[in-house]
Amino acid sequence: MRQEHVEQLFKWFDETSEGLEKDLEITYLEAVTESMDTLSNGKPFEDIPDNVQSFLLNQLTQIKKDKFSKEELRKAVQLAILKGMKGGVQQQHLVTPDAVAMFMGYLSSKLLEDKQSFKIFDPASGTANLLTSVLNQLEDKEIQSYASEVDQTLIQLAVANANLQKHKIEFFHQDSLRPFLLEPVDFVVSDLPVGYYPDDVQAAKYQLKAEEDHSYAHHLFIEQSLTYTKPDGYLMYIVPNFLFDSDQSHQLNSFLREEAHIVGMLQLSDSLFKDEKHGKSILILQKKGGEAKPPKQALLAKLPSFKSPQAMADIIGQINQWFKDYKTAK
Repeated sequence: MRQEHVEQLFKWFDETSEGLEKDLEITYLEAVTESMDTLSNGKPFEDIPDNVQSFLLNQLTQIKKDKFSKEELRKAVQLAILKGMKGGVQQQHLVTPDAVAMFMGYLSSKLLEDKQSFKIFDPASGTANLLTSVLNQLEDKEIQSYASEVDQTLIQLAVANANLQKHKIEFFHQDSLRPFLLEPVDFVVSDLPVGYYPDDVQAAKYQLKAEEDHSYAHHLFIEQSLTYTKPDGYLMYIVPNFLFDSDQSHQLNSFLREEAHIVGMLQLSDSLFKDEKHGKSILILQKKGGEAKPPKQALLAKLPSFKSPQAMADIIGQINQWFKDYKTAK
């Protein structure tokens, strides 16, 4: 991946989106969706004013989409989305940090290295940055991909993002804690929304419902995604560090002992977070059943800063060895 390509693409997205924002009187994020669709299709949509069509046709002469890799497209789009989300952004609109998304792609390739074809699902896909990052690192596999997102703006960005990178993803625009028309999948990957789930009636259908007050959305997402995972399938989430020591964690601990094996828990570097109480970890589970066996020893580590190449190389060496031992034991 070439950084100069990412910068060139971002500059194009930014200029195009700023022009559309002004001419169409839409938000910058809506304009980013329009810019992605225009670049994907190689031409503007016909239902826009003539002056905007001319502007977009001129913009298209300045870029050659085919010279960019999927990862370059994804990174440039992510930069444009981050710009659009600066200031006044709700917590659930935050994008998975790029280094984390790429690291989860690497972990996915390790978990799924002995599978050639499988189904993958992200029940809280946001702009699809995490899912497409993982897919870009599994390009030699045959994958059926699914994603769900309740937020209208985010799902429009996600669909345009997937189309631009030529990923076939089936999207569900719905509350992800309601039932899906989806067969169980082999792998779930998600950056879980953290906080309370407001629909107490729907939450009451879950084993992990709160005994009183609102239930934790991140707990319900874990239960929901286990429901839609095949026996011995894997799940990998970004979770808050306090997941196992919050006021409702005794229920979660009991539930997971029944339903899944904890394969690993990797705490992300504090340097990624402004405040350590917002710290996150990567949790890896395997659903019980089928050929699932608990690892002799779970993969537990605190990751160094992604900006420390030597420390990261050391930890990746240790993780590679752990996976080798884990696969051999199976």
